[in-house]
Amino acid sequence: MDNEEKEKQYANDRDSYTQDIIDEDLYEEFDDEELYRLVEEARQEALLRAAKEKENKTPKRPFPKWAFWLIVVAMVLNVGALLPQTFSIPIFEFLMTSTKLSTKAEIKEYKQAIVVVETQDGRGTGFSVSNDGMIITNHHVIEGADEAIIGFPEDGLFTAEVVADFPEIDLAVLQLQEDEQQLPALKLAQELTFKEEEAVYFIGNPLRFNGIANQGTIIDYIQLKSWKDGLPVVMMDAPVYRGNSGSPVLNNEGQVIGVVFATLDHSSFGKVGLFVPIDYLYEAVKSQPIDL
Repeated sequence: MDNEEKEKQYANDRDSYTQDIIDEDLYEEFDDEELYRLVEEARQEALLRAAKEKENKTPKRPFPKWAFWLIVVAMVLNVGALLPQTFSIPIFEFLMTSTKLSTKAEIKEYKQAIVVVETQDGRGTGFSVSNDGMIITNHHVIEGADEAIIGFPEDGLFTAEVVADFPEIDLAVLQLQEDEQQLPALKLAQELTFKEEEAVYFIGNPLRFNGIANQGTIIDYIQLKSWKDGLPVVMMDAPVYRGNSGSPVLNNEGQVIGVVFATLDHSSFGKVGLFVPIDYLYEAVKSQPIDL
């Protein structure tokens, strides 16, 4: 797509921009990995019981089929009661994708730096970019707050101060108030470079789940009329849901190239995720005493 065609596409799309909505509750009693573990444990137990019964030479009265199906139905109903109300087939697919991705050592490492950002008015996603707890998130996640509670998957809860806020690009920087030096952190790319249909990862807290890893492909830039100076952001074909706001977008080298902030119903590509290029953050902090 040449520059003239891109400009025409930007003009057609800019009015269809819609802002992502932050979840009211990102916490859930268990996530996709926990569900997968429970199902796997039940399967292993069933296999073990079957093996023991096979070894037993004493003839036994066959187990009634009606009783078997009664147990199956009861188990399905019990599991269904635990799932979020928003559960659907597409959601099941992204949970299974997350489970598979989370078996990779690098994804497990990345997930340790993904945090829950909680203020008095809401909760969202963020990620650590330094071992002493510098956090990147969206402006709309912390809007109106001077500080937030930060929850790491393994390192617990901390209090963070909002040290820089850039509403024009929907980004914010927070710093933990506690003196920590060994927290997990992601690496930032020096600039956004990509090829069309390049594969990327993103990790966040969509819907009622925490630490969900997923993947997608980059489509192209798109220009938003509502943004200062009409700065273009990036579209990606990916399963982005409410709560993914603030999720880091990672390239194959594990570097953060952008931050998810919204979804868009595109006339040509359907529902797409939008992310802020990391370059905009570098430019914004030039006037701030912040070392990224």
